[in-house]
Amino acid sequence: MTLSHSAPESGGPDPDTAGRGVSRRGFFGYVLAAGTLVVAADVGLGTPASAAVPSPPQPSELYDLNDALTHAALPTSQLITVTVNPDGTASFALPRMEVGQGITTSTAMIIAEELDLPVEKVRVTLAPARPELLFNQLTGGSNTTVSTFTPIRVAAALARQQLLEAAAILLGSTVTLLKSKAGVVTAPNGASATYGELAAKAASSQTKQVTLDPKQLKPASAFRVLGTPRNRVDAHDIVTGRKQFAMDLDVPGALPTMICRPPTLNGSPKAIRNRAAVLALPGVTDVAMIPTGVAVRARTFGQCIDGVRALEVDWNPGTVEGEDDESILAGLRRAELPLAVPRVPLLAKQVDADFEFMFRSSAALEPYAAVADVRPGGAEIWAGLKSPVVAQGEVAAAVGLPVGKVKVNVVTGGGSFGHKLFGDHAVEAARASKAFGKPVRLMWHRADEPRQGRVHPMATSRIRATILAGTVLTFEQRHTSVETSFRHGLGDLFTSIATKLPTGLGNLGVAETVFTLSQELPYDFGVVTQTLTETDQRFNTGSMRNVYSPDVACANELVVDMLAGALGKDPLAFRLEFLKNDRVKAVLRKVAEVGGWGRKMAPGTAQGIAIHKEYKGASACLVEIDCRPETVNRKIRDGVAGPRVTKAVIAIDAGLVLNPRGLEAQLMGGFADGLALALTSSVHLKDGHFLEASWDNYFYTRQWNIPPDFTAIAMPSTGEQPGGAGEAGVAPSVAAVACAYARATGKVPKRFPINHDDPIGFEVKPFVPPVPASPTDGLNRTY
Repeated sequence: MTLSHSAPESGGPDPDTAGRGVSRRGFFGYVLAAGTLVVAADVGLGTPASAAVPSPPQPSELYDLNDALTHAALPTSQLITVTVNPDGTASFALPRMEVGQGITTSTAMIIAEELDLPVEKVRVTLAPARPELLFNQLTGGSNTTVSTFTPIRVAAALARQQLLEAAAILLGSTVTLLKSKAGVVTAPNGASATYGELAAKAASSQTKQVTLDPKQLKPASAFRVLGTPRNRVDAHDIVTGRKQFAMDLDVPGALPTMICRPPTLNGSPKAIRNRAAVLALPGVTDVAMIPTGVAVRARTFGQCIDGVRALEVDWNPGTVEGEDDESILAGLRRAELPLAVPRVPLLAKQVDADFEFMFRSSAALEPYAAVADVRPGGAEIWAGLKSPVVAQGEVAAAVGLPVGKVKVNVVTGGGSFGHKLFGDHAVEAARASKAFGKPVRLMWHRADEPRQGRVHPMATSRIRATILAGTVLTFEQRHTSVETSFRHGLGDLFTSIATKLPTGLGNLGVAETVFTLSQELPYDFGVVTQTLTETDQRFNTGSMRNVYSPDVACANELVVDMLAGALGKDPLAFRLEFLKNDRVKAVLRKVAEVGGWGRKMAPGTAQGIAIHKEYKGASACLVEIDCRPETVNRKIRDGVAGPRVTKAVIAIDAGLVLNPRGLEAQLMGGFADGLALALTSSVHLKDGHFLEASWDNYFYTRQWNIPPDFTAIAMPSTGEQPGGAGEAGVAPSVAAVACAYARATGKVPKRFPINHDDPIGFEVKPFVPPVPASPTDGLNRTY
């Protein structure tokens, strides 16, 4: 049975459904023709909810990015189905990508809750690319649970309704007298039937419309699964090595493949000088040029590395030949728009601040990896893809096939951080497979990721705030950035093509929309303006976790501390006085209470506190930092030291909490990201290429950076709808660490990460060959 949504049957608009697709008469759906019970929900289109000097609402307060993504997905929500199988299990193909955020677990919990089925009997897989879903197959913006929660609930509840109706006939009872529990329906006389026994009986030989009374959805007060801490459904497979990622798949004939890449960013191959010699190397089977480099296929990845290192290639120039950090920064400065607020009269005070955020790699723990089998009549791809429909179209164009002849399978990814919104790895694998005429198992080398992969763009953020008589009258922010690529569009081919138009205006339009619908300053600061200017399209960029918010919030919260100082007020008290949202105040008070805000700290150490509002929720973070010389200069083997965060408390109000344990894990990961962005995590551009190569010289947060005292707090559920959580912990963490550093050192940092201008803490690896030799002394590098 498949359940979907439709308009009222009556002739004219229903005043209770106009613009929303939901009426007092209930949710609509369809029982689809099938051999067993298959249901889907269509919940229709929604309508957006429409001391200090009050600030008028910003656009994101009225209608934010989650609203836009959710409403874009709703028209095709009826194409998402829940299936009850003859063995009594339920199946669901989630049209999103699992990258470690735990959405397969929370989705299984939603279905189990409404279907009265044990979580262990719910099978959640990842749907392949489905162009008919249009905007409903994009994983990003912490939107998965927000946009799929109601459609999945309705589909599961309709499935339960159909099972009860079939059971009433089989057991000789009425639906209202039946009880369902753990996949079994029981009548008052004790007779029972399992879901497996009922699945075929509840199925329909033809598609039909069905209706669900909203009252049949469980209220939050009746939840027994949702809201209960639960380990990930795939945790055991992960820790035992049984979990399959792209490189674990057994695709016949797909041999390891790697790419020899140019020495400068976005160069391209001109000619191979020693192809025959490389083909003669042990294990090497194929060598071919593709647009991004020279592909080498071999029996093992070690032999691929040997082949890549042996290649002699003539290269075309890259896109940023001769450029470095300072030259790109100078270009940003030229693109900056002037501040609109003029210098103020003598009676007022003004706080001006200017911050710089350097390039950062968004590479995940799992490098780009994809399996491809391209034949004359069709192609099949296996890869971690957060926008698989777009990847399908790009693969089709790259290998000269109709889109309908390309099948794209979505595989669980080992992280993403925005990286896997792009199908770069899938396209490369397809091109290599076509060039060889054989299946390939392509994997990027670790050195490829920071040097040629996606990066978070360099940006500046300038702020001017005006104070008069103890009140903030204006707060103006001008954010200027290297272009952030949104060429994946909304996950469909149409918007993706629009963002790729050569003028660059399509991408700029999406960028400005994302910025406007995601950025919010939740303070009563009088006239508040936040604008984005983007320039320079020569880099490979992407929506790194939390997109604009880490930079914007870091700048904002540092200035909030500066405003508090100018008015002689405690940073916490100042925030509580000017914050206009009770949920933000609540999380702020919680971290202050648990973290012991205001306690006496030794010289060179300090506390920092910060807030963030986004994703239909609110988050706050408190940290304690040690900036004393003996700490900053401590020796770290094969790493960097610098200031040490010794304590962190982070809290989130994410609306209805589905899995508190998963939410706490998200906060832990978000804090680790924020800590890195504040202190250590960046790439250095010099002579047209990034210096970092691999994790041993890209200083993301390591275990020795994590505070020994760490607390993550999921606030009690509020409302009936979950908010986004996957990215919400990053921005307040960056900001809290920055604020603590400023208080500990007495100097507001201007460039991030704070250690970017320190001497390079690693030996720069060569650019020719582009990857280092395979290590043979791994045991000597362990601790």
